[in-house]
Amino acid sequence: MEKELSERANAPRRVVVTGYGAVTPLGMNAAESWAAIMAYKPGYQYCDKSAAGIKSRFYGLIENEPVLKNVPAAIRRRLPRYARLTLASAQEAMKMAFGDEHPEQHYDLLDCGAIMGTGWAGQDETQVHYDDFLRTGMGSPFGCFFSMPSSATAAVSLLWGLRGYQNTTIAACATGTMAVGDAFELIRNGRAKMMLAGAGESLRSDSAVWNIDVLGALASEQEEITRACCPFSLDRNGFVLSEGAAVLCLEDRETALARGATILGEICGYGNFSDAFDFTAPAADKIARVQTIRHALDQAGIAASQLDYINAHGTSTPLNDLNETEAIKMALGDEVAYATPCSSTKSYTGHLIGAAGSFETIVCLQALAHQIMPATCNLNNPDPACDLDYIPNQHRPAQMKTTLNLSFGFGGANAALVISRGQ
Repeated sequence: MEKELSERANAPRRVVVTGYGAVTPLGMNAAESWAAIMAYKPGYQYCDKSAAGIKSRFYGLIENEPVLKNVPAAIRRRLPRYARLTLASAQEAMKMAFGDEHPEQHYDLLDCGAIMGTGWAGQDETQVHYDDFLRTGMGSPFGCFFSMPSSATAAVSLLWGLRGYQNTTIAACATGTMAVGDAFELIRNGRAKMMLAGAGESLRSDSAVWNIDVLGALASEQEEITRACCPFSLDRNGFVLSEGAAVLCLEDRETALARGATILGEICGYGNFSDAFDFTAPAADKIARVQTIRHALDQAGIAASQLDYINAHGTSTPLNDLNETEAIKMALGDEVAYATPCSSTKSYTGHLIGAAGSFETIVCLQALAHQIMPATCNLNNPDPACDLDYIPNQHRPAQMKTTLNLSFGFGGANAALVISRGQ
């Protein structure tokens, strides 16, 4: 009996999602963002920055400032825009998970933590406030926090008094998925019982945009919006830079059920392997991407054939889309890969950079809830080499139980999550 109890105590915990929130160019919350996808409305628009020497013309911008209800000024005044977007997303996630209750009503706050990520943090505010200092001789005492990548993590921890595990993920375009995956591992292994995990990004200043544009990574399309972001298309020419944030509330399944929480889905597997190849280009051998996918499936305890839908990284860049197509085939085998529908919802949002993976995890949960696979928008001229079922232009109703979310970032970062309905 003692051995049985010990094995049960040490067994991996099941990890469920009980809340999520997002602020994106598609909407000020997760529901609005999903509705825009369902209505085939892109979140990006034409914006001419040529006066600043920037060639790219399309961006996903959020018009409004997020409403940070009940956030003390001592926290709010220290946050750059990416962190404000992140905190607003976290508030939505916590409201969905706990309603009007507080986590301490169900948990020891030492068992509750936060992992918030970002790719480039508060570059915009850092420059603006330094320029103000040079002009006026007066500088903001909060400038240090604007450039601190962990400012969003600190704010989330402070607001809810989460005194458990804290970390800040920085892995370029794979950041959000890694934040969720690392939080999943913590709960799965008994290190935490409840975690807030996600990421935010906001790069609006000319200097921040130029830094990426000069690499030739951003969309080169100058006029036609349908060609600005067209993943897996022969016309693809770079990614559309967007701002936004997305956060999920993860909990130990047994505790979540005991407190009467609504289970929105379950994180079942997580993969994370490195290309160790180049700062921007994906590895031609695709070994790390393949292993990332296979490890997530193995940890979830499912066969590749049990996947119903894949939310692809799908950046609309020439290198990634082809490499990703080939990696999926290698990881799943040709027969399963060709039979598994995939799509890129970046065709609606643009690229949220650090927040892309956490938002696309939410998209997978929404797809499972509504039993509909979102289409890849603007896929009017498919690349023959990107020949998987990328669900072109029309959403597809389907019976789904299990999805896979893929994220690949600069620096060779690769991450994958297996997400199920959580029955």
